[in-house]
Amino acid sequence: MVRSRTGRREALPAQSTSIILESISDGVFTVDGSWRVTSFNRAAETITGVPRAQAIGRPCWEVFRASLCERDCALRHTFTTGEPVVGRPAFIVRGDGERLPISVSTAVLRDAHGGVIGGAETFRDLSAVEELRKELSGRFEIGDFVSRSPAMRRVFDIVPQVAASDCTVLVQGETGTGKELLARALHHTGRRRRRPFVAVNCAALPETLLESELFGYRAGAFTGAQRDKPGRFALAEGGTLFLDEIGDMAPSLQVKLLRVLQDGSYDIVGGTRTLKADVRVIAATHRDLERLVEEGSFRADLYYRINVVKIEVPPLRERREDIPLLLDHFVARLNRLQGKAIRDVHPEVLGLLMAYDFPGNVRELENILEHAFVLCEGDRLELGHLPPQFLARRVSSTSSPAIRKAAQAAEAALIVEVLGRHGFDRLATARALGMHKSTLHRKIRALGLALPKRDGRTRRRA
Repeated sequence: MVRSRTGRREALPAQSTSIILESISDGVFTVDGSWRVTSFNRAAETITGVPRAQAIGRPCWEVFRASLCERDCALRHTFTTGEPVVGRPAFIVRGDGERLPISVSTAVLRDAHGGVIGGAETFRDLSAVEELRKELSGRFEIGDFVSRSPAMRRVFDIVPQVAASDCTVLVQGETGTGKELLARALHHTGRRRRRPFVAVNCAALPETLLESELFGYRAGAFTGAQRDKPGRFALAEGGTLFLDEIGDMAPSLQVKLLRVLQDGSYDIVGGTRTLKADVRVIAATHRDLERLVEEGSFRADLYYRINVVKIEVPPLRERREDIPLLLDHFVARLNRLQGKAIRDVHPEVLGLLMAYDFPGNVRELENILEHAFVLCEGDRLELGHLPPQFLARRVSSTSSPAIRKAAQAAEAALIVEVLGRHGFDRLATARALGMHKSTLHRKIRALGLALPKRDGRTRRRA
């Protein structure tokens, strides 16, 4: 509305409204009574990655693809109650598959007589705010890879540059450290992200099957080949092929892989002509390839061809500070998958996990938590929920100064985190941790935690 020269309030002309909507940085779309998109401004196109022409006329949930759409639609809430939604956090999945944090606000659209004719939703890109939050908390994340470890920071620092190139990458690390997750992160942040990511485990198949799996075969090439089958190189065309455990590849196959990496050509098993591949290769192994080259079981020329950029993923025992962060990550994911509402873990559980060496690395931690989720019927993971084989391997915290120190550090981190969550209210924190307030005070003194002199309850009283 604007004021006329006579002082009366008059509606803005439709053209002026359109100009304003096109000039603001927030995304705006409107829907009619059937939930079909009736307008979609330029910022909405930019944020969602969906062109306006594809959005108009479609149901809003097909276009917007927000986390609120399925269970807690903000627009539906506004239609039902008449109350606007302001700044509700959510995330959307962009047209290119990227997950983006946003805030959502809604309002009802009414005609001149007050009748409801539709709804409007505005949304703001919070990705910059989210990155700042992660930076301030010392946390960094790419895809499903989360860490706050200085050792992992070196890996995260080079991922954007490596992802932007098409160079071959060698990822080395122990089994279960997340080498495939890193490969997927490189793919999904690079220019090939709209094309396929195809993975194959070189150690899982014998030589003859691996060759046909990689390069494909023609019908009749061998017994049982009744029809043509494309190989993984063909399936990954334009995208990324992840070769896991490349150190276990047979020498004869190493020659054929070298040819693909050198000039992009390969032959289908039983085929009569050479094909070309436009594929980025990321290789991974838990083995020492340099030693295998010295022993003669891995070709030196192939090693140098895949070792354009080498990324070492450190084992979990060398980045124990990531364990609480990974716990939060897996608990949130398992809650979604299993429909549970587990809020935290007992401090003794965290202490045991912090003191454990995890020979199976992150994968072992995830398996332990999946087991605990199956047994947990409440909202907190306890010692009794952990796998018996894990508990059998644990060492008493009194037998090792290193383990005792790790357990104390884990307990201190948990107490500080819960205190911060409750505004340093000692009573609320003690209840959340399942202990008496005096026990919490004793632990704070014993662990030497420096906390504000006035807690949350004191500030509220003041």
